Amino acid sequence: MTRAGFTLVEVLIALVLFAVISAAGTTVLSMSIDNRYAVKAATDRVASLQRTRAMLKADLGQATTRRTRDRNGEPRASALAGATGAGDPILTVTRSGWSNAGRAARSSLQRVEYRVTDGQLERRVSAHLDGSRPGAPQVLMAGVSDVTLTFVRDGLETSVPTSGLARPLPDAARLTMTVEGYGPVTQLFLIGSGR
Repeated sequence: MTRAGFTLVEVLIALVLFAVISAAGTTVLSMSIDNRYAVKAATDRVASLQRTRAMLKADLGQATTRRTRDRNGEPRASALAGATGAGDPILTVTRSGWSNAGRAARSSLQRVEYRVTDGQLERRVSAHLDGSRPGAPQVLMAGVSDVTLTFVRDGLETSVPTSGLARPLPDAARLTMTVEGYGPVTQLFLIGSGR
């Protein structure tokens, strides 16, 4: 009488096949997890770039001609300004459209500034138009360097916004910055009419 069963060689072959299939499955799972993190990181970078573009588009699209005063009470030269020296914000703009759902005693205008600090593009908003310091920064993007802003009027670009009586604001603003992982990124934004 013979007993049915597996020989030692058959068991060893089955274990080797199971080990090979397990190793392949582990490799595939590991690669899919790595790819998931890479895709999430890339998606987050694209989302931060799109968020930054949306904020700049909204702020510049609602730009007004209302000049503000600094902390010393001195009027600023323009409601819209670019960087004039090291350490200055790359963009300062007075914009309309600040929602006031709680009906607080404040204007619907808002002073907004953009600056690069330690490789991060930040947006700061002042609680009041005149004489107040900007609030806490909202970090829009990391890995930002070499930022330049120019203003376009009648097809000509300049680093200082030009104005006239009929059209007190430039037509557009061109922002060029180097973003880690993307290289140079140039964006063009239309500026509100101010009327």
